[in-house]
Amino acid sequence: MSHSSPATYLVWSILVSLSCLFLLFHLWSFDRFQCLKWNTGSSGAFKRVMTYSYMITVPLMMIYAYGFTIIKYQQGFIEFEGAIIPKPYNLWPESDQRVIFPLMLVFSLAWGLEMITHLEELCFWFFLVNSGSVQQDWFRSWYFRSWIFGSVVAIVYMPLLTIATRDDPLRCEAYTVLGGSLGSLSLTLWFTPVLYAFPTFLDSLKREGVDIGTIVRLTKFHELNMIRIVFRFIFVIPFIILGVDGIKPHHHINEIMLWTDFLIMIAAFGVCISSALTLIIFFPRSIEGEIALKDAARERRLNRANGGRSGTGAPYGQTSFSSGMPGGQLPAPSQQRYSLDGSSFSLPQKYEDERGMPESLPKILPPMRPNRRRGEDVEMGGFTGLTEANISQHNMRRVPSGKLNPMVHNFRSPIDLYEVEPQLAFTQRW
Repeated sequence: MSHSSPATYLVWSILVSLSCLFLLFHLWSFDRFQCLKWNTGSSGAFKRVMTYSYMITVPLMMIYAYGFTIIKYQQGFIEFEGAIIPKPYNLWPESDQRVIFPLMLVFSLAWGLEMITHLEELCFWFFLVNSGSVQQDWFRSWYFRSWIFGSVVAIVYMPLLTIATRDDPLRCEAYTVLGGSLGSLSLTLWFTPVLYAFPTFLDSLKREGVDIGTIVRLTKFHELNMIRIVFRFIFVIPFIILGVDGIKPHHHINEIMLWTDFLIMIAAFGVCISSALTLIIFFPRSIEGEIALKDAARERRLNRANGGRSGTGAPYGQTSFSSGMPGGQLPAPSQQRYSLDGSSFSLPQKYEDERGMPESLPKILPPMRPNRRRGEDVEMGGFTGLTEANISQHNMRRVPSGKLNPMVHNFRSPIDLYEVEPQLAFTQRW
């Protein structure tokens, strides 16, 4: 803190601000911030705790970064023994020195919440890889109990460590950074066995006949976890170096501004990128579902523009489609008229150009594919257009899962275990 330059905290402020913007953009695209509401569908206490613990981390980091950025740029540099160094904290005004401890306490709280998030991921992925058909409930597993115990430890020991060393700001910073980085490093190291076992787990899902959508989703999460673990190491290793050097009597690294700035900036990139990947895993977007909702919204807007006549009451096979003109002559494009069950109406030409036919005409039911022979195999038919949730329910009934946890079939994210797709929660909004 005292040895780092103002540019270090400026980089932290920029990266944390970008993380906050990405957070807002992702959650808006995910479900229009519906997941942030306290009572969202069937959300339980577990999902609420995980959601809010993750969301609170970002503003706390912003307070820490913005506060020290303002102070460091206000105090600037001084000349000491022929060198230009950042002004030490003991030369700061009394008002700025009083802010050091609150900012460090905010930083320790943010780090404790960050460890709660990563500990839940670690315990959950261990549960998913090692669970069988007998152990089906995450909330009754010892993995879940381990997360509860570890979360209490993390949220308590980090602030206590900062409070216990608050008399000396440099010592307080060194022990806070060292304590947090050692905790995060242990979680990161424990995650490596999950990465090693996950390909075998995916192969077992294929043998059990899990639908391809679930396998694709888990494969994507596995790749994101591998990238995230790399950036977690980039985050914790620089802080371990600075923390170990900070508690020693002679500081060989912290007194060199080049290495201090380099390590702190690298750690900032690591924590922000890994947190963004955690957001993607916790709240995975369904692009297909978002496009479907946009199309449905567009159709409803067109129906409202047509006076609310959707024609849904017309039985299939009894819908008439005529020009409404004698002799079958069509009017001008802007005055083209249609009749549906005896009701005559007109549509603007722009609707005809966009869709090629009136939006108010009834839709055709999803076609049924017959069984077809493909060489020696038979391709089974059925109705097309099944939703992802229906496919999962179908496979859960069809596939004998003697060694497979049933929750795998409808898996969405580590904090959304037994709920439907999030996009369904805000369908009415469109």
